[in-house]
Amino acid sequence: MGKVLYTDFEGVDSVINSMMDNPQLKKAVARTNLFNMWDKILPEKFQHQSRPYSMMPQGVMVIACANPVIAQELSLRKVILLQKFQPYLKSLQMKVNDLRFDPKKWTAES
Repeated sequence: MGKVLYTDFEGVDSVINSMMDNPQLKKAVARTNLFNMWDKILPEKFQHQSRPYSMMPQGVMVIACANPVIAQELSLRKVILLQKFQPYLKSLQMKVNDLRFDPKKWTAES
């Protein structure tokens, strides 16, 4: 059996760099990071009853809520939530102009 030389492999760092050149992947990573920050701005009593669902055009973030009461309560706090979100949005270079709370998007396993 002959000796196999492994010299044609590309380094992990170059693979990651080339992947991050894809604008869609960059956007997806930034959105995921943004969604992960949702619990940091939310009052503790709502953390298990709401979660980010999607982003719509013009910077509208859709939040899935466990029920209409939670959606209404969070709607009343929308201005405060958007203010708390600003430092995270700046660090990710993203804009969220509005929050929409939708109990129809809620699923138990999400």
